Amino acid sequence: MSAHGSASGSVWRQPAQVWAVAFACVVAFMGIGLVDPILPAIAASLEASPVQTELLFTSYLLVTGLAMLVTSWISSRIGAKATLLVGLGLIVVFALLCALSGSVDAIIGFRAGWGLGNALFISTALATIVGAASGGSGAAIVLYEAALGLGIAVGPLLGGLLGEVSWRGPFLGVVVLMAIAFVAVLVLLRGPRQKPSPVPLWAPFRALRIPSLAVLAVAALFYNIGFFVLLAFSPFPLGFGAMGIGLTFFGWGVALAVTSVWVAPLLLRSMARTTVMLLTLPLLAIDLVVAGILVEDAAALVVCIIVGGLLLGVMNTVLTESVMEATDLPRSVASSSYSAVRFLGGAAAPPLAAWLWHAYGPTVPYLFAAASVVVATATILLGRRALARIDERESDAAEEAAAVLVGDVA
Repeated sequence: MSAHGSASGSVWRQPAQVWAVAFACVVAFMGIGLVDPILPAIAASLEASPVQTELLFTSYLLVTGLAMLVTSWISSRIGAKATLLVGLGLIVVFALLCALSGSVDAIIGFRAGWGLGNALFISTALATIVGAASGGSGAAIVLYEAALGLGIAVGPLLGGLLGEVSWRGPFLGVVVLMAIAFVAVLVLLRGPRQKPSPVPLWAPFRALRIPSLAVLAVAALFYNIGFFVLLAFSPFPLGFGAMGIGLTFFGWGVALAVTSVWVAPLLLRSMARTTVMLLTLPLLAIDLVVAGILVEDAAALVVCIIVGGLLLGVMNTVLTESVMEATDLPRSVASSSYSAVRFLGGAAAPPLAAWLWHAYGPTVPYLFAAASVVVATATILLGRRALARIDERESDAAEEAAAVLVGDVA
């Protein structure tokens, strides 16, 4: 245990380049939730329907998912740092264009370009942090999930604050923060230049033929439908202003951060990864059903959203660790292929939820999300034999991650 403690106790004491990438990750994940509080304001200001407004998420996530299939091919040729900088640069440009747009259709298109930059950045950032962080892969994933949780928590709050001024404010906020992240990566991400080791263009497609990765990817696709119905659809039935929505999803993001960084590693000390997923996913489905039943009660819906954040945090950490351990593939390839499928689920969810709302009422989108999470549960259950490898390896990783927390508290 002491060995684990000494290695993983350094999770918060990392090289400057790791912190530069982690900061950029915080800002990148802020971009997911930053738009959330201003969805109703955009719909009102630009005379857009809820379905059109939800396409701001769809264009972003669809392009992110599809572009993930080529990010490992690109980064293996131009290097991780160049790929990160190109991704950050694209986000700055397209976020600025969103802020300057005069129609919802233009923003939808520019969000697609934003998604391309996001894909180049996110998949490369995870592999970079795992490769450069001290304390092993468990410590690196804790750090990555901490960045994700902080970004997702702060994004809606900042979006609410800036959105009270103008719906353009959150987009301009992203421009400034991503420009700072660009400079941080440019200056701080240093080290010996590695010899390129080109990855074939078709590598992520072939990766999905591996049963363990395929099972995780399909489960994540349906899980992400539940995730993004909760995130992207809920601002509409809540009926709050930008600040109210921002505070609600700040609570959701804090809940997600707490369980992803602290609770998930503790659960994994005593349970296999597949067991944790098979317990968490049904609870998430129940939470979504309750949200649908109580959707007319804003206070009850806020509680359901925050409870959902607690469950989503556990799932995010367990899924990320599982993908990193499921195969012997380079981490960039595994991350790219899995993320491509996962983001497609997120892309489909928001407009489908808005359409179901107008066709059948506000309860049905949450029931649809719950059904998707049930499908994710069934996928893990039926594919558990293919996932034996992640359960065999979870013990050491869980001890390492738990030692991180114990070492840091001590």
